[in-house]
Amino acid sequence: MKKLKIYGTLGPACQKAEVLENMFRTGMSGVRLNLSHTTLSQSKEILGQVFQAAQRCKIQPEILIDMIGPEIRTGKRERALILEKGKSYFLSQLRFPDFVKPYCIPGQHVLVDDGKMEIEIQDNGQVQVLREGILESRKTVFFPGVQIDCPALTEQDVENLRVAKDYGVTGIMQPFVRGPRDLAHVKKVLDSFGLSLKVLAKIENQDGIDHLESLFPYCDEIVIARGDLGSSIGLCQLPRIQRRIEAACHKHHKPYMVVTEMLDSMQRQPTPTRAEVNDIYDAVIRGASSIMLTGESAKGKYPEEAMRYFCTIAQMALEDRKI
Repeated sequence: MKKLKIYGTLGPACQKAEVLENMFRTGMSGVRLNLSHTTLSQSKEILGQVFQAAQRCKIQPEILIDMIGPEIRTGKRERALILEKGKSYFLSQLRFPDFVKPYCIPGQHVLVDDGKMEIEIQDNGQVQVLREGILESRKTVFFPGVQIDCPALTEQDVENLRVAKDYGVTGIMQPFVRGPRDLAHVKKVLDSFGLSLKVLAKIENQDGIDHLESLFPYCDEIVIARGDLGSSIGLCQLPRIQRRIEAACHKHHKPYMVVTEMLDSMQRQPTPTRAEVNDIYDAVIRGASSIMLTGESAKGKYPEEAMRYFCTIAQMALEDRKI
């Protein structure tokens, strides 16, 4: 697949070298490490497994690290919290970071875990659940219609970049890019460490959409990150916006990646849905330069099977692609 890169996300489901080796042999080009849940130093063992598996397959793997950046996540929890529709919970139970507390005003809706759950802030220090779900550690939080000021890189991000070369990192995924200033700051930090890494700009909010073309000079690839993007603009708008981003990237010859829930059902079952098969095929035939699995490979029950379907469908689309 010379014109297409295929990534899997690292996690408990694929931490063994044998599993990773099978994924590489199927057609995987590289891996993503989500640094919202770990650090590079804590990931030494699993990255070692990646290089061991890739060496057996005579592959030089790409290692992408997904930064924390200006995203908002819930805190760590020892036990998941079941949020039941219609019930109220104390805001403190959700473990939102302190810097978002001023934005938790009565009537404000909040989307959690890529919009899987929705709550409404009440006036008594509580929240009411509008869309139920299971809240686990470090899940994304989004305040529709509210712009929350966060730094482009956290202190932990900078520390991870400082040691990135030691861990064979080849590129970084910068989340929630709001404009060229975010990417310029990232480039400045990379330069300060003498790093020459690919920069992938994740489009996950309206600001990223509005400033899309101004981002092109500052990044190597655009990422259509459909999880938080869908929460930000509304699910019904997502297909339209995805097409607009793709069109802009084609116009300016900028590579782009499509990611999120491409084989989501395979976290739980050994075969994909017909809609997922079509989604993968369409993404590739329309000209994606990269595609990626997230939870499917990181924590799903069938990481090897998911990657096999992913690569097989992508290869068929690549053969049919005229772009």
